[in-house]
Amino acid sequence: MGARRFGRWNWTGLKTLALREILRFLGVYTQTLLAPLITAGLFLTVFALAIGPSRGDVMGVPFIEFLAPGILMMTVIQNAFANSSSSIMVSKVQGNIVDTLMPPLSPVEMVLGYLAGSVARGVFVAVPIWILMAVVVGAGLEHPVWAVVFVLLGATFLGGLGIIAGIIATKFDQMAAITNFLITPLSFLSGTFYSIDRLPDAMFWLTHFNPVFYLIDGVRYGMIGQSDSSPWLGLIVVLIADVLVCVLCWHWFRRGYRLKA
Repeated sequence: MGARRFGRWNWTGLKTLALREILRFLGVYTQTLLAPLITAGLFLTVFALAIGPSRGDVMGVPFIEFLAPGILMMTVIQNAFANSSSSIMVSKVQGNIVDTLMPPLSPVEMVLGYLAGSVARGVFVAVPIWILMAVVVGAGLEHPVWAVVFVLLGATFLGGLGIIAGIIATKFDQMAAITNFLITPLSFLSGTFYSIDRLPDAMFWLTHFNPVFYLIDGVRYGMIGQSDSSPWLGLIVVLIADVLVCVLCWHWFRRGYRLKA
């Protein structure tokens, strides 16, 4: 294939796709930004009323403060996944996925464009939730760089999984099944609401094969300075997971797998 007239990178096309993905969720901000904020607030309220007063410190901090990073990261990854998966799924159902496939965008540019929307939505969700938690429960940022890195990597990982799910699914009930039976268990059974040192041995070791555990643990380290595992180990695991997911997304876009009629 010869060089494209746009050059090695079609920056205009990439920027347009990324902007489209960002404007998609900003256009319905009550569903994509306000709703997650309310849901995170409800989680904190319910746990504070039901468990908070009777639960002792966890990792040397009050239980609600321990819980805050898990709720924040769980919300980020769920929204990052929803952004890319819904975008591709809706385009396939409506038959306008061709509008993304026909322009002179390389597979890498398409992956980056969709991921840009997922990462942006993750960040747009994370910031107000952290502000809410800082005001309500006094959640801080012991290691802000670690917190930011894991939020970005987590949004990238789940954004990539969202692309994969959007490509695989052909109906909305299939997408719902992927969300309910894969994404939700991955986020709930990853130390969001508990420290994994309380788990039975089998569950303890199984949890270490869940990349989402390292995402939540990394954000917890960034916010309260405590974690179940080394943040460096988590960084390595998550980077590997991100690379594998992005490579698969690139491969399927290159082949047009389940995208081209």
